[in-house]
Amino acid sequence: MSQIVRSKISALGTYVPPRLLTNADFEKMVDTTDQWIRERTGIRERHVVDKGVATSDLAVEAAKVALAQRGIEPSELEAIIFGTVTPDMLFPSSACLVQHKLGAKEVWGFDMNAACSSFAYALQVGAQFVNSGVHKKVMVIGADVMTSIVDYEDRATCVLFGDGAGAVILEPAEDSLGIIDFLHEVDGSGGCALYMPAGGSLHPASHETVDQRMHYVRQDGQTVFKFAVRRMADVCEKLLKRNGVSGKDLDLFIPHQANKRIIQATADRLGLPDEKVVVNIERYGNTTSATIPLAMQTAIEEGRLKKGDLVLLAAVGAGFTVGGTLLRWAF
Repeated sequence: MSQIVRSKISALGTYVPPRLLTNADFEKMVDTTDQWIRERTGIRERHVVDKGVATSDLAVEAAKVALAQRGIEPSELEAIIFGTVTPDMLFPSSACLVQHKLGAKEVWGFDMNAACSSFAYALQVGAQFVNSGVHKKVMVIGADVMTSIVDYEDRATCVLFGDGAGAVILEPAEDSLGIIDFLHEVDGSGGCALYMPAGGSLHPASHETVDQRMHYVRQDGQTVFKFAVRRMADVCEKLLKRNGVSGKDLDLFIPHQANKRIIQATADRLGLPDEKVVVNIERYGNTTSATIPLAMQTAIEEGRLKKGDLVLLAAVGAGFTVGGTLLRWAF
């Protein structure tokens, strides 16, 4: 048996497509206003892909940045764990497509889907490979092209989402830095509150599913909001208590960026002041699997995330899925 070690994030890369879709643009598309969007979500603009750009394309750009930051070649990776709800296609996996585009020979990997919690869940899967000693260099990617499954006739959901990607490299930690603990939960009773009805085995694509617009995101906004506010805070509190720390001990809280009001409610429960909470939803919207790495990048750019900082990550998503990760930042 290999000795259990602690894994750390040794590099971070992010990418968003250059084209912007602003609230002013939405005012011309659906019955909404910039004020309505900002007051209810905190979003001002989001990045969107051009036609023909796939999730794997964004992921590759983020992965290249992470590899360059770490100063290693793609062939040095041992596994690629790809969190996404918008794979290029049902199969092959987007992890396979990224492996090929990067030229990462003799690497294995797979996709996983935990909706907006996909990056958080993929991070822990990758961490377990490192912790167990099976691998020493694992890439974890969170990327989505949410605009590919957004109904631009549904004003309640179309304003929420953007496209983006983030990638981190996990390696063994040689000191007290790295991932300390995590707590994840799923609650399938909420599956009908946020979902895409068609495209799977239950409702395969047909003229009927297309006509009924069943290949787009559907959401019961109030149900999702209430669950997210309650359960994200619950999991965070349990995780902190289990490790003998509280909100005041944290240097930074990096939550999934779904809604500014959800983020603020969770921060309030944890007793966190604004300066300890990363919020960048105004620039990116909800990029689903990419929100946490994009928020990490924002924190670094703002000088708020430094080596040794005690950091809490948290996410909640369709399923329902919810999770938190406690770590000490390693670079």
